[in-house]
Amino acid sequence: MERQTPQRDAIRSLFTPDGDPLSPQELLEQASRDVPKLSIATVYRTIRSLEELGEIVPVELPGEPARYELAGKDHHHHFVCESCGRVFDVDACPGNLANMTPDGFKLTRHDITLYGLCGQCA
Repeated sequence: MERQTPQRDAIRSLFTPDGDPLSPQELLEQASRDVPKLSIATVYRTIRSLEELGEIVPVELPGEPARYELAGKDHHHHFVCESCGRVFDVDACPGNLANMTPDGFKLTRHDITLYGLCGQCA
């Protein structure tokens, strides 16, 4: 059974259905507003615990450390701002990409990452 602590509660509250994927550093910065002495070690322990409980999932982006978001979201993609490094959910999907696969191949899944400048950086 997981201990309920102010640190875990502060981190857990950052994962929302409409929230974007967050890095451990972003979690630390945001949760520290509620728990000023929060450590990065506590953030990593909490991430591991929430992942084991199935509450969050990693978001793997090419060349980047994992970020995390709430589990159970519908299929979606991500947008990475090349200026500030923030990652945003993209709810749109081009749809059936099977026609792009070579003959005789069967597409089982896909992931698309868009890169550019976010609204604040543009």
